[in-house]
Amino acid sequence: MSRPEYPESDLGSATVTSVPKTQFRAAMATVATGVTVVATDGRLGRFAQTVSAMCAVSDEPPSLLVCVNHRSPLNEAIQAHGSFAVSVLGKQHDHVADTFAGRPWPGKERWDFTCGEWARTASGAPRVADAVASFDCGLHTVLTIGTHHIYVGVIRDATVAGGTPLVYSDRRYAQPEAFAPSAFPAFPGSGPGHRDEQRTPR
Repeated sequence: MSRPEYPESDLGSATVTSVPKTQFRAAMATVATGVTVVATDGRLGRFAQTVSAMCAVSDEPPSLLVCVNHRSPLNEAIQAHGSFAVSVLGKQHDHVADTFAGRPWPGKERWDFTCGEWARTASGAPRVADAVASFDCGLHTVLTIGTHHIYVGVIRDATVAGGTPLVYSDRRYAQPEAFAPSAFPAFPGSGPGHRDEQRTPR
C-alpha cells in the first residue's frame, strides 16, 4: 500500500505580522500543560520524545494531535512506522520527562529507555507502563508548520491507570491542585451545585 501524501504549510509565506519570538515564548510559558512522551518502534528502531503540545482532535473518530520539533529523530520514525503511542506522565515521571527532553539525570543518556518502566502497545509502539493514561495511535495526517510537525493520530486503544498527572508551567514541573468553585451571592445557581447539575445526563 502506498504511503499517503501529507500536506505542508509554510508560515514564512503568510501575510500576517507575527510577534517577536521572545514575547511569544514568554506568553506561552504561562500556559499550564500536561506532559507526555510520544514514542514509536519499527524498522527504523525505537524513538521517543517528551512533548507538551498534545490535545484531543475529535471523538468521532477518537483522535488526538501532537507537535514535534523538526529536529527530533522521532519524526522520520513516526512517518516510516505509521503509528505512535502517547503516554500521559504522572508526577513520579519527572525524570522520564527530563530524559526524553534531552536533559537526562546523572547516569542516564538522552532518550534512554532504561529510564522508567515500559510496555508495548498493540501497534508495537512503547508506552510508559504506569502512565496516568496512554493512547495507541495510527498515523492519519502530518502537517508541517514552522519549526514543528503536527501528527494527527486515530486512537486504536487507550488505557487509564489514574494517578496525579505531571504539569508544566512557568518552565517548572507542578501538579494539579483542586479548589472550591467560585460562587456568587447574586447568582444563587452558581457554584459546585450548578456544575454537578450540568454533568447529570438528561
